[in-house]
Amino acid sequence: MNRTTLSLIAGTTALAAVTGFAALSAPDATGTETPAKPAAQLPVERTSLLCPAPSTSDIAETTYTSFTPVTEGTGSGGKAHLRAAAEKPADDPAAGDGKGKGGEDGPAADKGGGSSDAGDAGKPALTPKEPGKPVTGDTSGPDAPALVGTADGRFAPGWTLQETTEVAAGTGRGLQGVTCTAPDTDFWFPGAATTPDRTDYVHLTNPDDSAAVVDIELYGKDGLIESEVGEGITVPPHSSEPVLLSTLADAGRTDLTVHVNVRSGRVGAAVQALDDKIGGDWLAASADPSGSLVLPGIPKDATEVRLVAFAPGEADADLKVRLASPSGLITPAGHETVHVKGGMTTAVDLGDVTRGEAGSLVLTPTQQSVPVVAAVRVVRGKGDRQETAFIPATRPVGTRATSADNRAKGSTLSLTAPGRAATVKVTASAGSEGGTPVSKTYTIKAGTTQDIEPPLPGGLKGTYALTVEPVSGGPVHGARTLTAAQDGVPAFTVQTLPDDRGTVAVPEAEQDLSVLQD
Repeated sequence: MNRTTLSLIAGTTALAAVTGFAALSAPDATGTETPAKPAAQLPVERTSLLCPAPSTSDIAETTYTSFTPVTEGTGSGGKAHLRAAAEKPADDPAAGDGKGKGGEDGPAADKGGGSSDAGDAGKPALTPKEPGKPVTGDTSGPDAPALVGTADGRFAPGWTLQETTEVAAGTGRGLQGVTCTAPDTDFWFPGAATTPDRTDYVHLTNPDDSAAVVDIELYGKDGLIESEVGEGITVPPHSSEPVLLSTLADAGRTDLTVHVNVRSGRVGAAVQALDDKIGGDWLAASADPSGSLVLPGIPKDATEVRLVAFAPGEADADLKVRLASPSGLITPAGHETVHVKGGMTTAVDLGDVTRGEAGSLVLTPTQQSVPVVAAVRVVRGKGDRQETAFIPATRPVGTRATSADNRAKGSTLSLTAPGRAATVKVTASAGSEGGTPVSKTYTIKAGTTQDIEPPLPGGLKGTYALTVEPVSGGPVHGARTLTAAQDGVPAFTVQTLPDDRGTVAVPEAEQDLSVLQD
């Protein structure tokens, strides 16, 4: 017999880098199957992020903040760029030498941070210089485009981009913030509306060289809203399409769940929900449908909290509603449970449920577990001085979570341990214009939420980033609230803190698999 040896080590490693997991087993000398060693967690080597066009307001002021945590094992190479969606990446041969018009270098942000014009053709909005130090760039007005970012090498693990916009007046006035997202194929957004006082868009950004085809479905209190307009929407290569939700459904629809399903290709998706009277913000996608959900970081001075939930499929969901407060899990009076009919959106007004204390909603099944998605709309202030933000259900922090845009004043970190107690390490990075990192450890008691005034970097200048790393105990969910007073309006925005995708599981393949041939 001829014996041909086929080595699968390289192929298996490549597969793991793409899928995030893999498993191998091979017979040993005695013919007994021996399981492979557990997968190792290695830094990701490349990632991409998409930022929606920030605003159509003439008086919008937008700041982009880029940050990559320092990660062991990444080496010294790599780069990161953030460019207008219509621009080709710097490593594309058709993109030229990567310089702007007239052969000039990129904006001030390329030189270590500062102002930039994200709309100038050929100029990157941001080019980070080193992990561990944030870089910022600014733009203003209604013409700022959607942005596409790519990072590799030492800049890829945990790369985080934050888009923060201040609008002083008009529809959606206040503070609007969104964490730029990785491209994907499926998104759920509970909490949209098409009422006369709301202007809600779903922004679709395609980073690839081929067109993406997208279906947008809307679900109200009576189920799917029939519409052919949302079927087969084409998003051209390297472009972004804002779709006005009122064109997909009759006006006057409240508490809608938006489902973005990508037939071919991939996109980044986010909903911009703007109100004529009480401000507005970005509604990020909910965590994937699950039987239990955590919605962390409801501000303690929230005056109105509205829960919106949706159960994909035909099965109904009965959920126990609890608030993780600083002293433990409590049940809101009159809102012990919520019944969500399959395929229909349900909304519940919880009022000022936090009552002046830190809080997070914890939703668990009363009996049989049925997958659901959920978000809350939060209002601060009263009368004509109100502002709105959204908090979707989010995954646990995982290995590490990152918040990119924090200021010396106005940042609050909210951490929740819905099950067992947990200990976490919080690190404040160097400032974008100077400062030294600082770390501090916190213990979150079981079933509680703790609002933390984050540690400040020593000698802070500019903005800084926060990383949260579990040390021991049970799962932790987190959110960051950023506030800014605007003529008496308590402007704010909340971003949840899921795992920052810094590592991928790669199996250790030590043996060659052999094929015997006659």
